[in-house]
Amino acid sequence: MKTFLLAGLMFLGLTLNLNAQSDDSYKQETIEFIKLTGATKAFQNAIAQIGQMVPEDKKVDYTAEAEGTLDDLYSKMADIYMAEFTQGEIEQLVAFYKTDLGKKLASKQTSLTQKAMGLGQNWGMEVSAIAQKYQ
Repeated sequence: MKTFLLAGLMFLGLTLNLNAQSDDSYKQETIEFIKLTGATKAFQNAIAQIGQMVPEDKKVDYTAEAEGTLDDLYSKMADIYMAEFTQGEIEQLVAFYKTDLGKKLASKQTSLTQKAMGLGQNWGMEVSAIAQKYQ
């Protein structure tokens, strides 16, 4: 009985260890995907833009500390993506973003998002004007 219990615990430990390794590689691949989409450039731009208010003699320290927050941000973002996409889907997305078309999409993503947000704001004002007619 003790041998059976010990063997079961060893198997469980091995299974948990393998799952932890699999989850870690899944998370790392998800982080790679997020970076391939152009997020790194967007975050670097945000750090620089926010840092404009920091005095020049403190910018190096500010930049280092701000960039130090990115690993945690990527990890949290990965958790969000992992809740929506399987590891196989993430692998396919990584493969796509490594293609020429995927690289082009990633390089234009920030600009496209900004333009789309502008359109969305204009559309929202248009719909608000329509709603006002009915008040």
